[in-house]
Amino acid sequence: MSLRRISTPSFQKRRRRRPSPQALGNIVGCRISHGWKEGDEPVTQWKAIILDQLPINPSLYLVQYDGIECVYRLELHNDERILKLKVLTPKVVFPQVKDAHLARVMVGRAVEHKFEGKHGSKDNWRGVVLAQVPIMKGRFYITYEKDPVLYIYQLLDDYTEGNLRIIPETPPAEVKSDIDSDILTGHCVQFTRSNGSKQIGKVIYKVLAKPTMYFIKFDVDVHIYIYNLVENIH
Repeated sequence: MSLRRISTPSFQKRRRRRPSPQALGNIVGCRISHGWKEGDEPVTQWKAIILDQLPINPSLYLVQYDGIECVYRLELHNDERILKLKVLTPKVVFPQVKDAHLARVMVGRAVEHKFEGKHGSKDNWRGVVLAQVPIMKGRFYITYEKDPVLYIYQLLDDYTEGNLRIIPETPPAEVKSDIDSDILTGHCVQFTRSNGSKQIGKVIYKVLAKPTMYFIKFDVDVHIYIYNLVENIH
């Protein structure tokens, strides 16, 4: 395994009228294909699966592209760079989780995830398991201290193969669904980088297993960042 992420240049969006997500139906769980055209670059072709649709903004989807482990957030029906969007199949049916107990125990826990580095070396990445992916319970959302973006992995397989270790001093999560206690989702936040520059982001989702952690999107970036806002808000 290796951690990979597509670098995406900054851009300015243009808008044109497209069918609303409601008009095209619920495509969560479906495989899609589309072209991607950015600036003067040639058109590239991509295939992906739609993981989820965010309640705070129904036009915003979580997407995993074939061969890429990180999760992207895109307004599939509004983004000018996306060309000839096609739904390839009906909703994909995924197998049931073999060890549901282990899957529940893993959510919310700090872990060490072992990856193959250069020349066959092994690198341990410390991270937090955020949730099971709703449409495929055998895969999990996870983020890492070294790279706080949203990734997706089959962690049960990695655990069985000895490539994932649950850090024992971290307690199991108490998953809560009290939406009324969520006062940050939908709000804009300002981050100050280590070099002193500032960046504006928007809170788009609260991690139920870790109530102080949130998904953040930035206008010029199609990745999703995970931050502990209780620790970072001043």
